[in-house]
Amino acid sequence: MAQHFSLAACDVVGFDLDHTLCRYNLPESAVLIYNSFAQFLVKEKGYDKELLTVTPEDWDFCCKGLALDMEDGNFIKLADNGTVLRASHGTKMMAPEALAEEYGGKEWKYFMSDTGMACRSGKYYFYDNYFDLPGALLCARVVDSLTKQNNGQKTFDFWKDIVAGIQHNYKMSAFKENCGIYFPEIKRDPGRYLHTCPESVKKWLRQLKNAGKILLLITSSHSDYCRLLCEYILGNDFTDLFAIVITNALKPGFFSHLPSQRPFWTLENDEEQEALPSLDKPGWYSQGNAVHLYELLKKMTGKSEPKVVYFGDSMHSDIFPARHYSNWETVLILEELRGDRDGKPEESEPLEKKGKYEGPKAKPLNTLSKKWGSFFIDSVSGLENTEDSLFYTWSCKRISTYSTIAIPSIEAIAELPLDYKFSRFSSSSSKTAGYYPDPPSILSNIETLTAK
Repeated sequence: MAQHFSLAACDVVGFDLDHTLCRYNLPESAVLIYNSFAQFLVKEKGYDKELLTVTPEDWDFCCKGLALDMEDGNFIKLADNGTVLRASHGTKMMAPEALAEEYGGKEWKYFMSDTGMACRSGKYYFYDNYFDLPGALLCARVVDSLTKQNNGQKTFDFWKDIVAGIQHNYKMSAFKENCGIYFPEIKRDPGRYLHTCPESVKKWLRQLKNAGKILLLITSSHSDYCRLLCEYILGNDFTDLFAIVITNALKPGFFSHLPSQRPFWTLENDEEQEALPSLDKPGWYSQGNAVHLYELLKKMTGKSEPKVVYFGDSMHSDIFPARHYSNWETVLILEELRGDRDGKPEESEPLEKKGKYEGPKAKPLNTLSKKWGSFFIDSVSGLENTEDSLFYTWSCKRISTYSTIAIPSIEAIAELPLDYKFSRFSSSSSKTAGYYPDPPSILSNIETLTAK
């Protein structure tokens, strides 16, 4: 494979929407998502009212890459070899002795080193994006609450109530019916939760289109919410940019399912109308599959193997399936690269917005968690001073395995020429080759150490 990756070499450029093209104001959106679930659990399912009160310090628990063992209520952080680096029961971090006793340097019971380990199963749940992360804090606090109420409860069955909360707040009709808390609040004050696309990004999208690239939008959000987001961040003429818009894409199934399992549907007034046997022309569709999409892209480009690149923020829903099932190039949007510099977040909103909102803020979710340590690399709790104690995290390994490149935001590359040659992850044994503009500082330091 070539050492470099260039957008100029791609025929088709596809985008996820949430946290990719559309950046959220994380300290605000996190609180909103948390509240949408917490209020449902308290009001509809009878959970403890304490869940409704969150302090700014509580948000330190949130760290991408954690897995929840649904049965025992433990959260774990995995090394690339499947061993457990840190763990908590609910929000309470396990001491080194307890960690050694519980996990003892062995592979986690559900770990599979190949691609067989799905991020979602009936037994565990991986938190891999900013939409999920507030749910990690909520579930951890549910475990705390149930443990306290039931004198050290050992096994848990709350996940079905979390799923009911997702259904209540985010089902297909929720936007139209103003169900739950999330959609009504985003509609009421989009500027509080969303960042508009910078002019540089809008110009870059037009530049791609003018260079003859086919632009796609593939999002698991429903069409009505997608339209609200796109009109707010890009303007009312956003559909002029994209040849094909696919909403309710139900990723990763969009990539992994057969066409017969997941046909495309036509839409009218945001309602799904009719299942299609194939995809014959550009337009706005619902659901669907990558196989039928690729057939249409062949027709549109006149090429037998058009080259596709897909931008997304979720390893589980975007990057892994697009690479593994469709063999597309993949660009991971990794906001941890923004919050990497010694845990100090970049300025996340214009200064004139500061002080506009009351109430305790969540810390930006892309900054370093004191409880969980680095997203990229860590030592086994209690073995910090022993030799060979540093491990790449499982999340870090997946980035270099399945991403072509990783960037902090689209804005970070929007002013580069389209033929700019990025170093790709697969171009060397280096774990840092594909990070642009810079690798995480902690990885740079490690590579310097190991190179000596």
